[in-house]
Amino acid sequence: MPDASDAAAIWLTLKLATLTTLALLVLGTPLAWWLAHSRTWWKGPIRAIVTLPLVLPPSVLGFYLLLTMGPDGLLGRLTQSMGLGLLPFTFWGLLVASMIYSLPFVVQPIELAFEAIGNRPLEVAATLGASPLDAFFSIALPLARPGFYSAATLGFAHTVGEFGVVLMIGGNIPEKTRVVSVQIYSHVEALEYAQAHWLAGGMIAFAFLVMLLLHTFSPNQQRL
Repeated sequence: MPDASDAAAIWLTLKLATLTTLALLVLGTPLAWWLAHSRTWWKGPIRAIVTLPLVLPPSVLGFYLLLTMGPDGLLGRLTQSMGLGLLPFTFWGLLVASMIYSLPFVVQPIELAFEAIGNRPLEVAATLGASPLDAFFSIALPLARPGFYSAATLGFAHTVGEFGVVLMIGGNIPEKTRVVSVQIYSHVEALEYAQAHWLAGGMIAFAFLVMLLLHTFSPNQQRL
């Protein structure tokens, strides 16, 4: 049966996944809109950067994030100058790393949804006197709703399943940075296979539920 440390890891994982997903939906939506409509030559490099976590080994991404957030890194010097201290081995460091690692899983479904809308509905709204901002909120966002559902589901699920990046950035600090994936690893290291089975089985059930929801409610969405 799960113990107190397992419950703490589950709570921390849910908290991290929720905040990561909400932050990425807010920050990723304008980025996805720009990628869907921009015609500049550097859209390709920007899209490559956004999708880089899909192919980059988590340990590599985590290593360079650790350096960037460290005392000699650009972000580390910035946070120290603001009196915030260093991000590695803190929950907020996990949040920043998770946002970067899950970025393509949120941006791509929204971008695809915006592209599927096309320009025609926005042009019609403009002829009726709607400003670009009005058209975005009254036309584009409602029509792109399935993409947002997929983005939220994939972003949340991907954050729940993270291991390499969160281990590099957060380490294994109980009730502070130890998420479910790291807790399973700790149980296996300690030969506590029964506890590992509980958590690993729960992760399998969760992953199945996520894919079932995606296939059931977003049948026409392209998947990563």
